[in-house]
This record gives sequence, structure tokens and C-alpha cells, in this order.
Amino acid sequence: MFVTSKGIIDGVIDHRFGGHGTQFNDHGMPTYSLPFKIEEAPEGTVSFALVLEDKDAYPVTGGFAWMHWLAANITRTELHENESQTATDFVQGSNSWTSMQGGSQSRAQSSFYGGMMPPDRDHIYELHVYALDCTLDLAPGFLLNELHRAMDGHILDSYTLKGSYQKI
Repeated sequence: MFVTSKGIIDGVIDHRFGGHGTQFNDHGMPTYSLPFKIEEAPEGTVSFALVLEDKDAYPVTGGFAWMHWLAANITRTELHENESQTATDFVQGSNSWTSMQGGSQSRAQSSFYGGMMPPDRDHIYELHVYALDCTLDLAPGFLLNELHRAMDGHILDSYTLKGSYQKI
């Protein structure tokens, strides 16, 4: 299995998908989500899950990776630009904008793509996509640990796509 994105060119994430873009919610969170395409999923794949994280956030957050997007029960192999805001055929989890560092945005507002805004330097972002042998029993706003618990024993394959985004 492998994953590509028209929003990541030569390892660089297009400005539209983060703090240099033009689409934000009323809390200031970038909302224009990254597109991606999954190819050569393993036989028996029923759904996909994703985690978009920023491990370079450790020094800024005081010791944790920043979760930008969690989604599960994706039953198609392609998500288009900004589908986090418009799609209704998959469930989305809560991103790190709910944290104190993110301004304690509500879980409802945070259960979408929350784009990149590196404050200290350029950061590397990792889009982890998991092929699963089932759909997961998760409610909107689920947390990262709930996703990992639900996926346990159901991951057929995974792929990580990386891209950098420029400092705000």
C-alpha cells in the first residue's frame, strides 16, 4: 500500500493546507484539509483510518506530538481537498486544538482537520494511513488513544507520507 497527495510536492506541503492558507474557523484553526489517494490496499481492506501528526511540536507543546487530523471508517481510496469540512461518509476525531496550547477549542470545533501552524521553525508532518479489516465503533470527537485501541488487531497494512510546512 502507498499514499500520495497532490498537496505535497517534492516533500513540501502546499501553503493552502495550513496557517499560510485562507480558510480558518472562527477560532483561527486552518480548516482546508489535505487531499490524498491510497493505492494498492491489501486484499480484505474494509476501511481506512488516518492520523496526521507533528512530532516536531514536542519542544513547543511541552512534550507531546500535535494531532492535526484523526479520521476512521473511510471506505474509499481518495479524499479531495477540504473534504474534512464537507464529507459525511467517515467519522473524525478530536485534534490537538482542544489542548491548552490550542486555545482549548471545543471538541465539536476540533473534530475536523486542524491545519499546520508551526511557530518556531519548519516542521515535518506525518500522515499515517491504516488499512483495516473492519469499520471501527468510534463516535465523532474520538481521541487518539481510542483510535489505536479500536484498531488493535485489525491493521492489515499502513503507510506514512511525510511533508514539511513553513514556519508561520
